[in-house]
Amino acid sequence: MNLFINALVFAAITLPAANHYVKAGETGRQDQKDNTMAMTGKYNGKSVMETEYTTFGGGCFWCMDAVFSRVRGVRSVTPGYAGGHLHNPSYEQVKTGNTGHAEVVHIEYDPGEVSFLQLLEVFFRVHDPTTLNRQGADVGPQYRSIILAGDDYQLQTAEQVKQRLDSEDVWDNKIVTEIVMLERFYQAEEYHHDYFEKNPQQAYCQMVIRPKVEKFKKLF
Repeated sequence: MNLFINALVFAAITLPAANHYVKAGETGRQDQKDNTMAMTGKYNGKSVMETEYTTFGGGCFWCMDAVFSRVRGVRSVTPGYAGGHLHNPSYEQVKTGNTGHAEVVHIEYDPGEVSFLQLLEVFFRVHDPTTLNRQGADVGPQYRSIILAGDDYQLQTAEQVKQRLDSEDVWDNKIVTEIVMLERFYQAEEYHHDYFEKNPQQAYCQMVIRPKVEKFKKLF
């Protein structure tokens, strides 16, 4: 996967050692009561005093939740729905594929510990961004690969990374990830939150989510 790493380094941000992405302990979630940890120091020449947000969709949001909850510097991960036309949709409505919404995770992160570029690396490596409206056996537009940027920097960076990865032929097929600005995020029902942590023995968790978590641990 050296081509992948080279493609990300082009943005002139040096990636830290891979295990810097993983939260201490790896198996548990970091206490998320303190979502706005006070900081000092500099990031890209600016004082960092607050966390930032981005939103990713890469198939079932249970999978994305389980992976990004283990990234060091991520303060909270909230599953939900975005990118569609229906106001305040329910899971039952989204799963029909008719609302235009994708299952996504809204990520709050500390840019002093993990950069947006590093989050993109995790995103692209833990799902297949070349399959249109599906991830494995999960099929439908609600499972599409999508990045919903929180600002112009995220939008431009995601576009640049996508173009560079395509030019490097990292995958056999072209990336189909949709990249748009986030307009509205709708939080999912409570039982979707921390689904893997709460239901580790459930069949989907064992067969689909756990392999993604193990892949993340191996890569990072």
